[in-house]
Amino acid sequence: MNAVKPANYAKVKAQELQGKLYLAAKENPKRRFHALYDKIYREDILWEAWRRVKSNKGSGGVDGITIEHIEEVYGAERFVAEIREKLISGTYHPLPARRIEIPKPDGKLRPLGIPPIIDRVVQMATKIVIEPIFETDFKNCSYGFRPKRSQHGAIRHIRREIRKGVCWVVDIDIKGYFDNIQHEKLMKLVEQRINDRRILKLLWKWLKAGFVKEDQFYETELGSPQGSVISPLLSNIYLNYLDTIWENKFTEIGAIVRYADDLVILCKTKEQAMKSIDVLKAVFSKLEIQINTSKSKLINLWDDKIGFDFLGMHHRKIPKQVKGIERYILRSYPSKKAMKKMKEKVKEVTEPRNRLFWTMNKMVEELNPKIQGWRNYYGLDSFADLFLNKIDWYIRKRLMLFWNKKRNRRKKHSNSRLAGIVAQYSGLKKLVG
Repeated sequence: MNAVKPANYAKVKAQELQGKLYLAAKENPKRRFHALYDKIYREDILWEAWRRVKSNKGSGGVDGITIEHIEEVYGAERFVAEIREKLISGTYHPLPARRIEIPKPDGKLRPLGIPPIIDRVVQMATKIVIEPIFETDFKNCSYGFRPKRSQHGAIRHIRREIRKGVCWVVDIDIKGYFDNIQHEKLMKLVEQRINDRRILKLLWKWLKAGFVKEDQFYETELGSPQGSVISPLLSNIYLNYLDTIWENKFTEIGAIVRYADDLVILCKTKEQAMKSIDVLKAVFSKLEIQINTSKSKLINLWDDKIGFDFLGMHHRKIPKQVKGIERYILRSYPSKKAMKKMKEKVKEVTEPRNRLFWTMNKMVEELNPKIQGWRNYYGLDSFADLFLNKIDWYIRKRLMLFWNKKRNRRKKHSNSRLAGIVAQYSGLKKLVG
C-alpha cells in the first residue's frame, strides 16, 4: 500500500465516493446496493477510516492495542495493510468490546463498549461507504449523529414550530433504547437499501460480537453495540421507521423533532398531543421498544408555569413586552441538570490537592476550553446569560478557593481580589460578555 500520499488525498477520494453513492441513492429511492464490500477495503477508504479513528482518540479494546502502540511501535502502514488483507481474504472477525460502566447523575451506571482499534477502523470504513445511502432516506426531523446536523439545528426546529402556534409538547424518553434494538428487525431495515451479503454479514457480526466485563464474556442478543463507530448510524436506521411513518401519515397532528433517541412531538391542541402518544405506542410496539412512562411528559406551554428539558437546555415561554403588549416567547437556557454538570466539571479541575502546585496560568489553560465549549453551546439564546453568569461566578469562586489554599490562608473562602486579577491576566474566559 502507498502511504506516501498526503492524508488529504484519502479524505478527498472518500468524499468523492460518498457523493456518488448519495446521488445514486437519491436518484432511485428503491434501489438496493449489491456491490459495496470492495469499496470498504479500498486503500483510500481505509486510510481515511484510520485517520478518523485516530482523531477520535480513545483507549484500546480487549486486545490491549492502543493507537499510540500502532503509531509508535507497530506502524500505521502495516496495520492498515493487514486490515485490508483480512477484508479481502474474508478472515476478518470482530472481537468483543471491552465493557466499562460510567456513573450517571442519578447514581445509576451507563454501560459503554470500547471495541478494539481494528474493529473501529473497519466499522468507520463501512460507515463511510453506507452512510450516504441511508442519508437520502433520513428525514428532516432527525438531527442526531448526522453529517452537517447538530443539536442547535434540532433546537432551532423546535423554536420554529413553537412560533407556528404550538402549545402542547410530548416529551418522550425511550426505555433503554440502545439496549433493546431487535437485531432481526434492524437488519430487515438495512436490507431495504443494501443486499450485498458481505456487508450484511459484517453488520450481523458486530451486533453479535458481545462484550467482556471483568474478564467475563457476555453474548449480545439485543441492542446496538454502544460505544462503537457504527452504532449511531444503526440506531438512526431503526428509528427512521418512526420518522417515515410520521412524515407519511401524521404530520397534521404535530411535528416530531428527534436527536438520536431523544424526541419531542409539538402539537397545537391537547387532543393532537394525546393522539400522537397513541401513534407512538403503536409504532414502538412494532419496533419492540417502550416509552419510559416515568420520564416522559405532556407539557402545556401556554405560559411560563412549565417547560421541558431537551438536549441539555430548558425550553419555556417567558413573558416579554413587545410594542407595549405582553407576549410569551420561547426561551432556551441551560437546564438544572446541565448547570449541575458544569459546576461539577469546574470542581473536577480546581479541587484536587495535587493541583495546588499548578500556577494560575495552568489552571486557566485547563478551564478555558470548557468555558468556550459551554459558551458556544448554551449561548444560542441571550436569555441564557442570566444562568451562565452564575457559572462565571462559580468559576471565580473556585479559583479564589484554589488561590487561598495555594497560599495556606486560614480563611479559605475569604474574598481575594488579587485572585480575580491574576485569573484575568492569565486570560480566563467568560461565559457572558
